[in-house]
Amino acid sequence: MRIGIDARFFGPIGKGLGRYTQKLIENLEKIDQENDYYVFLRRENFDEYTPKNKNFKKILADFEWYTFEEQFFFPRLIHKYKLDLVHFPHFNVPIFYPGKFVVTIHDLILFHFPTVRNSTLHPFWYKIKYWAYKIAIKNAIYRSNRVITVSKFSKRDILKNFPRIPEEKILVTYEACDDYCLRSPGKDEEILLRYGIIEPYVIYVGNAYPHKNLERLVLAFERIRKAKSDLRLVLVGKEDYFYKRIKAVVEKEKVKNVIFADYVPDHDLDILFQHAAAFVLPSLYEGFGLPPLEAMAKGVPVVCSDHACLREVLGDSAHYFDGKNVFDMKNKITTVLEDATLREDLIKKGHARIGLFSWKSMAQKTLAIYQHRVYDTRKTKN
Repeated sequence: MRIGIDARFFGPIGKGLGRYTQKLIENLEKIDQENDYYVFLRRENFDEYTPKNKNFKKILADFEWYTFEEQFFFPRLIHKYKLDLVHFPHFNVPIFYPGKFVVTIHDLILFHFPTVRNSTLHPFWYKIKYWAYKIAIKNAIYRSNRVITVSKFSKRDILKNFPRIPEEKILVTYEACDDYCLRSPGKDEEILLRYGIIEPYVIYVGNAYPHKNLERLVLAFERIRKAKSDLRLVLVGKEDYFYKRIKAVVEKEKVKNVIFADYVPDHDLDILFQHAAAFVLPSLYEGFGLPPLEAMAKGVPVVCSDHACLREVLGDSAHYFDGKNVFDMKNKITTVLEDATLREDLIKKGHARIGLFSWKSMAQKTLAIYQHRVYDTRKTKN
């Protein structure tokens, strides 16, 4: 087979989606010596990927996401290579692409949080963007030969919002976390000092979109800090419009000891994880939940919201709170900080939990989907 992979999100520029795409390609290289792969990359991440399997070829496809060029010129480039199948790891499948493809739908966040508060756009343009999103994801789901998603929760969510899709068309391939340590060449104390961090602290890693629920985390932390004046909250994520809004909340509420670390490379992040007293994820919606698994891999106890997806992925290896209840959040975080027996139990269960997930297994299941790609899409036409 001649298989194309839209890897324009490959690497750090694609954040969580970029890691998924990168790990998929890297592990397909290890397990598949038969099929030919054509990996489409943008100019800014073209040099990030070097094929390690002779059957993999990288191709420049410098079309920005969600643009006219993506819709009209990208399909022409794909057609040039006479591919049997294309894997789009995101919903932005060109509407006019006529070939066979599988698509990965990670979540339906915009279906659950479709408000202007989620965007920097003017309300009118946000409505246009939201309308275009719904058309794009509907097109991708109904026209695909298979839909891949990353949790059973997300599968149920897709079926609920697109009830005319046969359940067997949607297949789950869990993501995973790297279970090794990327030790920084610097000393731990130097790394922490670089980001202005003093122990003890609890840590959050991710973006600051409204569904991540960081405002309530800040308010819960302020209540914890009144009893633990030396505790700090470290928020790791590239500064953008949404993080600036959280900074404004911190200033307005006069919350002390909140550290905005901005973007932290993996080598330094490893140190930040290892010295944290706990990892906190207050999110109100997740399609999978990779950061808490990464924290568990570093031996950090996890405290998180009781969202159905997080319970599916983390099982009994995390301590849960009601994400909409600031007081419950405060109480559960405090319990983990103070109860040494609970902390050790969570760390032990966390190490066991990450063993259930494997990027290699994800790639093997994805390859099986490629090889059994035939599906009668006429059954699911809108």
